[in-house]
Amino acid sequence: MFEIRGRLHRLGMTVITAVLVIPFLLPMYTMARGSLQGAGWANYRAVIALPGFVTYFRNSAMIAVATICIVYVLTMMASYGFSKLRIRHKEIYFWALMGALTMPEVVLLIPLVSMAAKTGAAGTVWAVIIPLAALQIPFTVLLTRNYIDGIPDSILEAARIDGAGTIRQFWSIILPLTKPMAVAIIVLVLINCWNAYLLPLVLLGQEEGLMVVTQLPNSFKSMYNDDQTKILACAVLAAIPEVAAYVGLQKHFERGMTAGALK
Repeated sequence: MFEIRGRLHRLGMTVITAVLVIPFLLPMYTMARGSLQGAGWANYRAVIALPGFVTYFRNSAMIAVATICIVYVLTMMASYGFSKLRIRHKEIYFWALMGALTMPEVVLLIPLVSMAAKTGAAGTVWAVIIPLAALQIPFTVLLTRNYIDGIPDSILEAARIDGAGTIRQFWSIILPLTKPMAVAIIVLVLINCWNAYLLPLVLLGQEEGLMVVTQLPNSFKSMYNDDQTKILACAVLAAIPEVAAYVGLQKHFERGMTAGALK
């Protein structure tokens, strides 16, 4: 990293940062302001009073937690194998996995619907959890592999001399040293799962008890009228958990992302 010296340079960087942040803050400000127009705080009370309001958040939380656990376990195991283990043709497997990054979600909808119907998973949260996890893993493996590459091989060699096998090295050395990446994975997957709309809509539909927070605004839409103030209130309430998670884990998240992105 570099250090900025001089008052003029710091002032210049502050101005540049402020200019870059404005395009992101302006929509948030507009959303929050719009949610208070008309009936004011009564818009939020109307949203919270919706039948099944808690169910929307519970379903999203269930999907997010399960997806995070799957992605974390598989990412750590795959990254450890790609980085430190001697596996024949592992670079071919790695770049084949990276090829999945080029596949947009919408292209996979028809195969996913067909597979969910054949396996009997249609209409269950697992029909959403497994595809979401599969879509996240290539990117998290890319970041985590670079992070694990930075762990000196001498540490693993010393552990091997002391009698630690592959599993013990993974459990006692790799996992403790990759805690910043664990936080980065949690935040990234949480944001992507919490904001998921297309997969839950197609694979779960709008059946009562299976809807997620991104479908909450649909309660205030009809053929002839859209209550924009309450829709914006829904958006604000839906964003609170992920914003709180990011703010609480910001320090570790930035450390993990920085170390994972740079080899």
